[in-house]
Amino acid sequence: AACTRVYFVSSQKNCNLIHHLCVLVPLSLSLPAGAGGWSPLTSDRYQWLEVDLGERTKITAVATQGRYGSSDWLTSYLLMFSDTGHNWKQYRQEDSIGSFPGNSNADSVVQYKLQQPAIARFLRLIPLDRNPSGRIGLRLEAYGCPYTSDVVSFGGGSSGLVSRLSPGPRRTSREVVSMKFKTLRNSGTLLHAEGEGGLGFSLELERGKLLLLLRRGDSSSEPRRLASLGSLLDDQHWHLLAVERRSTHLNLTVDKHTERVQIPAEFSRWDIEQVQGLVSERDFHGCLENLQYNGLNLIELAKNKDHRVSGNVTFSCAESVFVAVTFPGPQSFLQLPGARASSSGGVSVGFQFRTWNKAGLLLTFDLPQEGGVVWLYLSEARLRLQIHKAGRALLELSAGSALNDGQWHSVDLTSKQGHVTIAVDKGEGVYSTFNSDVSSTSTGCPAEEDGQSCRNPFSLFQGCMRLLSVENQPVDLIMVQQRLLGNYSHLQIDMCGIIDRCSPSRCEHGGRCSQSWTVFHCNCSESGYSGATCHSSEYEQSCEAYKHKGNTSGHFYIDVDGSGPIRPQLVYCNMTGDTHTHTHTHTLVRPSPGVDQHSVHFDYSTEEEQLLVVISQSKHCEQELSYHCRKSQGSPFSWWLGGPGPGRVQMYWGGAQPGSQQCVCGLQGDCVDPQHYCNCDADRVEWAEDSGLLTHGESLPVRSLVMGDIQRPESEAAYRVGPLRCHGDKNFWNAAFFDKETSYLHFPTFHGELSADVSFLFKTTAPSGVFLENLGIKDFIRIELSSSTRVVFSFDVGNGPLEVGVESSVPLNDDRWHRVRAERNVKEASLRLDQLPVARREAPADGHLHLQLNSQLFIGGTASRQKGFRGCIRSLQLNGVTLDLEERAKITPGVRPGCPGHCSSYGSLCQNQGRCVEGANGFHCDCSLSAYTGVFCHTEVSASFKPGTSVSYSFKELYELGRNSSARPSSIYSDVTLRAENVSLSFRTNQSPALLLYVGSYHRESLALLVNKLDKLEVRYKLDSGRDAEVLRSRVKSLADGRLHSVTVRRLSDSVSLQVTTIMLRFGLHSCTEFNAVKSLVLGRVDPELSRLASLGFTGCLSVVHFNSISPLKAALLHPHTSPVVISGPLVQSSCGSSASANPHAAEDTHHLSGRKGRSQAGLTDNCFPGSLCVGRFLVIKLIVFIFGTLHNLTTLSTSVGCPCQSLVSRQLHTRRRHFGSGNNTNWLDSVKDCALG
Repeated sequence: AACTRVYFVSSQKNCNLIHHLCVLVPLSLSLPAGAGGWSPLTSDRYQWLEVDLGERTKITAVATQGRYGSSDWLTSYLLMFSDTGHNWKQYRQEDSIGSFPGNSNADSVVQYKLQQPAIARFLRLIPLDRNPSGRIGLRLEAYGCPYTSDVVSFGGGSSGLVSRLSPGPRRTSREVVSMKFKTLRNSGTLLHAEGEGGLGFSLELERGKLLLLLRRGDSSSEPRRLASLGSLLDDQHWHLLAVERRSTHLNLTVDKHTERVQIPAEFSRWDIEQVQGLVSERDFHGCLENLQYNGLNLIELAKNKDHRVSGNVTFSCAESVFVAVTFPGPQSFLQLPGARASSSGGVSVGFQFRTWNKAGLLLTFDLPQEGGVVWLYLSEARLRLQIHKAGRALLELSAGSALNDGQWHSVDLTSKQGHVTIAVDKGEGVYSTFNSDVSSTSTGCPAEEDGQSCRNPFSLFQGCMRLLSVENQPVDLIMVQQRLLGNYSHLQIDMCGIIDRCSPSRCEHGGRCSQSWTVFHCNCSESGYSGATCHSSEYEQSCEAYKHKGNTSGHFYIDVDGSGPIRPQLVYCNMTGDTHTHTHTHTLVRPSPGVDQHSVHFDYSTEEEQLLVVISQSKHCEQELSYHCRKSQGSPFSWWLGGPGPGRVQMYWGGAQPGSQQCVCGLQGDCVDPQHYCNCDADRVEWAEDSGLLTHGESLPVRSLVMGDIQRPESEAAYRVGPLRCHGDKNFWNAAFFDKETSYLHFPTFHGELSADVSFLFKTTAPSGVFLENLGIKDFIRIELSSSTRVVFSFDVGNGPLEVGVESSVPLNDDRWHRVRAERNVKEASLRLDQLPVARREAPADGHLHLQLNSQLFIGGTASRQKGFRGCIRSLQLNGVTLDLEERAKITPGVRPGCPGHCSSYGSLCQNQGRCVEGANGFHCDCSLSAYTGVFCHTEVSASFKPGTSVSYSFKELYELGRNSSARPSSIYSDVTLRAENVSLSFRTNQSPALLLYVGSYHRESLALLVNKLDKLEVRYKLDSGRDAEVLRSRVKSLADGRLHSVTVRRLSDSVSLQVTTIMLRFGLHSCTEFNAVKSLVLGRVDPELSRLASLGFTGCLSVVHFNSISPLKAALLHPHTSPVVISGPLVQSSCGSSASANPHAAEDTHHLSGRKGRSQAGLTDNCFPGSLCVGRFLVIKLIVFIFGTLHNLTTLSTSVGCPCQSLVSRQLHTRRRHFGSGNNTNWLDSVKDCALG
C-alpha cells in the first residue's frame, strides 16, 4: 500500500495554531506537472495517509481539500489515531458514526471539529469514497496543540505507588480522584483510597469493566460493589477515569459516561488519607497518566521524590505491540500459507479472538492426503471442530462455552502422532484420533478462488484475531498488510474494531441488552415495557385510561409517568365510582411511662415518587383522619404531619381548610364548646371526636400523627387513619380545540435526544393538518395528518429526513377520537394509529443518534403558520409528561380549552341497552333501562332464591285505589294494557317443575315462564280469562341441570318468538292479543291463589331479568326503597348469573334482603333520588308512547269472536284520532279501560 509518512513538529505552544500538514507527493508518482497534494498510485480501498506529529498532540479538528488543479478528491474517509504507530483506534462521532464527509470539488475546504479531542502522536486517514471521475486526492490540515502529561508504568509484582496525605482537618464537601489508564489485561486493581478506620474504596478492572468497590476495615470482609461502568477497557488505549465524592453520593466517570452512586451513611463523613496504585492480590499491568487528587498531581510528586508519595515505578509507558486484525463483514477473509507436517507428524495452529457473535467460521484448511477439510468454527458460542470428507463428518469435537462475551479467548489446535486436540483459554484440551497434512490455512473465507471457492457451510466470522501462529511460528500481520505474505480482503489490520453496543446500555427500564457484531437487542420481558429499547410502557397511566378501554374494576398495573423513570405499580381500580364506608376501628393510644407525647408513623407500599405523582395527577384525593379524645386540651398538644417526604406539620383536621387551625365543627359552628374550634380542644370528660376527610393534595398523605397531653389523669385518645384514595385523571381529558389553521399552542423545546415518544388523541372534520412540530438547526420532528386517511411521523437527526406513515381504511376526519403514538429511538422509528398494525422503520447503521432541537414546540400548527390543524387534541404526552393544553389554551387566541363530544367514540362501551351520557370531562353510562349494572352496564344482577323467596313488582300500587275510590273500577285497573312484551332472563336450577317468572293482571290474565317436569321451557299465555292458557314449548332439553341458560320471549300482537340459549322457535296465538290491566310481576314463590304452578317456589339462580322497560330483580336488589317491590323470604345477591359460576346456590359476601318493602310508586314518582333507578316514572311515559305508537295499526284489525273489546277499540280510535296530544286523550283512555273491563 502507498503510505507517505510526514514528521511535523511545531515550536509554538499556541492551542489555536493551525498545523498545516500539506503532504506533497513527488510528481513522478501519480500527478501531472503543476499539481499538489497526496494521491496514491492505486486508488483502491487499501490506501491510507499516515502523519507522525512527532509527539502526543491534542487534535481538535481536521480539514480536507482536493488535489490542486485536478478532479481528484475524497467524498468520505475514516480517521484513525495511535500513540505508537500500531494498535490504531477509529475515531467515531456520537460513538456510532465512523465516516467523515469529504469534499465535493478540489478547491473548497471542508472542516470538521471533533466533538471530543483526540490525543495521539499518529494520525491516519483512510479514503472510503472519491470523485467517480477522478482519483484519490487529498490536502490535509489538522488543528490542535501539544499535549503534556505525567505517566507511570506498572508491571505487577513489587511495582506500585502510594500517596499518604497530610493528616489534620481538611474536610471538604467535594473530593475528586482522576486519571487516565491503559492496559492489555482485563483484570487488576487500578487504585485504592483509604480513610479512617480502614474505610475505603477501590477501582478495579474485571473482565474489561471498571468496578467501584467499597471496603470496610477488615481486609478479609467482602467488598461491596457499588457500580460497574465501561467495557473493553483492556484495548491498550487511554481511558479517562474520575471519582467525585460528595456528601451522600459518588459520581463515577469512565470516558464520557457518568453514573451517580449512593454511598452508605458512614462514608458521608469520610476523608481520604491514603491513595495507592494497586493492592498486591490483583496486580495491574499497564500505565497511569495524570493521577490527581483534588488537583494534586501525585505522579509529579513522585518524580520530585516528595515524601508524601513513594513507590517502585517507571515514569514512562512501555507498550507491548500486539498486532490485531478485524474481520468486519461478510467479505472479510485472511489466507495464510500452511505447513507440511513434520517428521513427527505434528501440526499446530494458534490464535486469540474476541467477538459478540455466537456463530462464525474461525479457521479452515485442507487435508490433501486424505482429501478432507477441517472446519474450526463457533456454534452456540462453543468452539467446534469438524473434519469432512466426501460430504460426511469424520470427526467432531467441541470445547469452551460463552465464547461470544467480547473477551479475548485463546485457541490451540494441534495434531500429533494421530491425535487432534483443541484447547480453549489454555484449558484441558479435547482430542480425538486423526492424522493430516496441512496445505493452506484460511480464516474467514476468500470470495474468489480458481476452480472452487471456499464453500463455507457455517456463518461468517465477525470479530478480532491476534497472536496468530502456524507451526509455532507467529504470523507477521504487517507483512500480510504489505502483501508480502498470504492474501486478504476487507480486513482492518493493526486494530481491533470491536464496539460494545451495550455499554452504556441503550435498553431502558431494566431491559437486558445483548448484541452481535453489528447490532444490539433489548430483551424487555418482565420489565413492563416494550419496543426496540424497552421505552414504551405496556400499562396505562391511570385507572381512568383503563376504564375507557372497557375494563371493569380490578387490580391493574399503573405507570404514572408512561415512558418515564418511575416504575409501574399494582393498584386496585374501582371503576364504579361508588363511595366506600370505612369500617376501620380506632386505635387506642397507650402512653408509655414518663412520655408526654405519643407519635405514630405511617408507611405506604407505594414508592415515594409514585405516590406524589398519583396525587398530583388525580382530580381528587382524600384520606380519612379521625381523632377521638376525652380530657384533651388539643392544640398545641396534638398535630399531624403530611405531604411530600417526612411531611410538614399540619394544624388543621379532617373536613377543615389547610392552615385554619380548625376542625369541621369549627367551620360548621357546632363544636361542643363554642369557645373552641375543635371538639378535642374542649378538655371535656366525655368522649369527643374530630373526624373528616383530608382533601388538600399538598398535605397528603398523612405521614405521622403526634398526640400530646396523654399523661393527665383520665386523659385518653384514639385515632383512625384511612387509606389514601384518589379519583380521576386530570391528564386524560386535558384537551384543546383549534378552530383556525393559523392557531397553535407553543411550549418549551422538546428534549428527546436518544429516545422520544409522543402520544395523543385527536378528532377532526378537516382532511389534513400538523399536530406537532419542533425544529432544530438541521434536525426536526413532525407529526401530521397528511390526508383524511393517513398519519405521518417524520424527523431528521442528521442522516436525512425519514418518514413513517400509517394508512387507515376508514376516514380519520369523522369527528371521532383517534389515538396516535409515535416513537423514535437509536434503533428504529415507529408509528401506531388506533389499533392498526404498527409501522416501523429501522435507523441507518452507524448513523447520527442525537435529536437536537432548539425552537419552541408547536402544537396544532407550525412556525410558518401553514398547514395548521383544525379540531381537538387531547391527552398529549411527550416522554410520559402531559402538556397542559387547557391552561395554555386559556391565554391563546384561536384556541379553546376542553373538547366535548365523547359519546361518538366511547358510546359503544355502554352495553346491554346502557345509554351514553356526555359529561364536561368524559362520559358515563346510564343503566336505568338495562337489567345490568356496573360502569358500562356490563355486570349481571343475579340472586339466589330459596323455596320461600318471592319478589313482587307492582305496576299499580293498591293504595292508589283509595285515592281514586270515587272512580269507576274501569278507571282503576286498566292503566297498563300490553299488546307486546319483551322478556329476557337467565337462570340455573336443579328443580323441575319450576316457575321462573309470573305476570298477572286484575282480569285474571297472565303470562308465565317455567321449566316443566320434562326439564323443558314452557311459556303460558292466558290473555282471555274465558279460555285456557296457550302453552308454547321449547325443544331444548335438560334445562334443570344446574347450568346457566338464557331465555328470551318476544310477543307482538299474536306473534311470539321463544329463544332458549341459541335455539329460536316462532309461534302464533289464537286468543286475544291484549294483556289487560297488568297488575304485578312475580319472581320466585307466587301466591297459590294466583298460580298452582308456583306453590313450591323456586330454588336456584335468576339473573338479568328484564320485562319491557323494567328490571324487577335489579330494582329489588339495588333500589328496594325507591322501587315498587315487595320482598319476602331470603333473597341473596350473588354472582351465580356469571357464566363462570357453577353453583346455582352460590352467594357472595354481599348484602342480604329479607322481608323488606320498597317505597310506593306514587312516592317514587314525586321523589326520585339522584342516581337511583326511576323505574315507575319512566314506565308510565314509555307505555303511553308505546300505546300511541301502535294505535294506528289497530284500525286495520277485524272483530274477533271471544275478544269483544277489539272492535270497540277500533271504533274509539277511528273517531278520536284527530285529538291525539290534546286533553281529550283522557276520555279516550277511559273508553279503552271500559273495554278492558267488559
